[in-house]
Amino acid sequence: MVESPPRRRRPRRGSLDRPVSARLYRAAWVTVLVPVLVAAFTVGQPHPLPTAELPPSFDQETAARLATELAQHFPDRRPGTAGGRGATEWVVSRLGDFGLVAQRAPFTATVPGLGKTSFVNLFAIVPGASTQAIVVTAHRDNLGLSPGANDNASGTAALLEIARNTVTPAEGRQSSLAHTLVFLSTDGGAYGEVGAAELAQDPGSVTRLLPAGASIVAVVNLDALAGAGPPRLEFAGDTARAPAVSLLTTADASVQAQTGSLPSRPTVIGQMIDLAFPFSLFGQAPLIARGISAVTFTSGDGRPPTPFGDTPAELRRAQLGVIGRSAQALLASLDQAADAARGTDSYLYFGSRTVRGWAFQLVLLASLLPFLAATLELFARVKRARVPLAPALRSLRSRLGVWLWFGGAFALLAAAGAFPESDGRPLSPDSPAANTWPLGALLALAALAGCGWLVARPRLLPARAIERSEEIAGHLAALLALAVASLVVAATNPYALVFVLPSLHVWLWIPNLEGTALRVRLAACAAGLAGPLFLLASFAFRFDIGLDAPWYVLALVATGYVPLPLAVAFLVWGAAAAQIGALAVGRYAPYPRPSERPRRGPIRQAVRRVVLANRTRRRRSLDR
Repeated sequence: MVESPPRRRRPRRGSLDRPVSARLYRAAWVTVLVPVLVAAFTVGQPHPLPTAELPPSFDQETAARLATELAQHFPDRRPGTAGGRGATEWVVSRLGDFGLVAQRAPFTATVPGLGKTSFVNLFAIVPGASTQAIVVTAHRDNLGLSPGANDNASGTAALLEIARNTVTPAEGRQSSLAHTLVFLSTDGGAYGEVGAAELAQDPGSVTRLLPAGASIVAVVNLDALAGAGPPRLEFAGDTARAPAVSLLTTADASVQAQTGSLPSRPTVIGQMIDLAFPFSLFGQAPLIARGISAVTFTSGDGRPPTPFGDTPAELRRAQLGVIGRSAQALLASLDQAADAARGTDSYLYFGSRTVRGWAFQLVLLASLLPFLAATLELFARVKRARVPLAPALRSLRSRLGVWLWFGGAFALLAAAGAFPESDGRPLSPDSPAANTWPLGALLALAALAGCGWLVARPRLLPARAIERSEEIAGHLAALLALAVASLVVAATNPYALVFVLPSLHVWLWIPNLEGTALRVRLAACAAGLAGPLFLLASFAFRFDIGLDAPWYVLALVATGYVPLPLAVAFLVWGAAAAQIGALAVGRYAPYPRPSERPRRGPIRQAVRRVVLANRTRRRRSLDR
């Protein structure tokens, strides 16, 4: 009779082979149920503003003729070029045909591919009974890669057609307005919507021409209206905010009245990503960030359509008419009750219902508690076992030094102009700056990062057999760093925790995987990277940036679009991830004792001499 091999006993709870408490972790998840129930009670069903009594009179043939004329006469409307200046004068002339006087608001901005460039916004004012203004915007420029008939001659033409209808109403319609209307033709829309950003930063460029106390209550942006896609609403901001719910529900109703169905809009998951990493390529984004309620009508998807082949022959007149009438109907409803659509808020919008943003934040913050509770319990267990934590923290400090060195090198190269420069605006995905990787600068960055790693490497590689207690201390140090990074993220933008939580809750259990196959530990490490990979996938697929997504996100950091606290938190997260990866593959070592340290190289010796000299000079100054 063949004896079966002895069954492997499961490690005892609380032992070094199973140090993380599953019971405490599971119990902490109970606290998450409360904010989930609170979020469920915040679900609401907002109602649209009252519709106008008369149907919109937007003429699609007139709008299509204007779009064709602009695209054919000025196919290259890049800011600062002859075509850009010609397009400006063309819009001034068309507004003049309707009896409107176009005002100019010049400004300068730095954009990738053009450098510091002069721009000019054009606007015309139609006074109403109230000085509170409703603004209609559309950018008139393009990248010069095609005539830009759809993007954005169609939006400009729709703006002009709505302006014509406003000042010369059809027979049987009243011309009086309850609110002042401002028709704004922005510049630099194809270069990060710098024209809309200028309005957001300086709304007085428009309101100073109105009576004292005037302000902007809502903005309707028109962008690429004559494409092949269905009518769509875009409402993400440069910050974790969204326009007033009444503005969106009324925009929904205006499109539904024209088409019989609701417009396309970002999915709930897409909205969660937009709150976690606020980003949009449309003109409503900078306005929402400044607290101005704004929405974009378009026929594209998450990004403006590709400029290649964008000719007048490709214009969809019927689509231009549908979206133009929808926008005109929205304006009529806003004019009757614009104050109800004022301001911005934070929420998730799905179907005809909303979930309050603060409730979603509460769920995310509560999801930190199981990780924090288990980490603190592990910390207490390590202290009770008298396991020294200092060598593990010093090892993490060395890794963090490498990552901070990488961040400093990146900032230095960005300041030297090696990466795209911008006034904090997104890059156009179709511009060379967004899809041409600066290989020289990236190789220099890789070389500098490699030098930093070579300096730290001798003290991070194991030179002896590492005890299990030392590995647990290394895990705990990394988990504490993850906790710090997550708290910084929570303080900066709680929604961004959706990118951090997978790593927290997966990497927490790696200490309990001791003795499992290497592939299991590597799979756990890879699963913790789901958050950052999810963000890259969003840029690759939602915004159709493809394999250029890593470079595009890096460029957003270089241009200052990503807040500095989030960038620093990512470096801390990266150092913790590197230590956890070293532990998973058995290449971790605590910071060596003085007797175990390798001989210093010339760089480390020079740094040591400088540090010791500074310490000596400081002591002498204190002795005096």
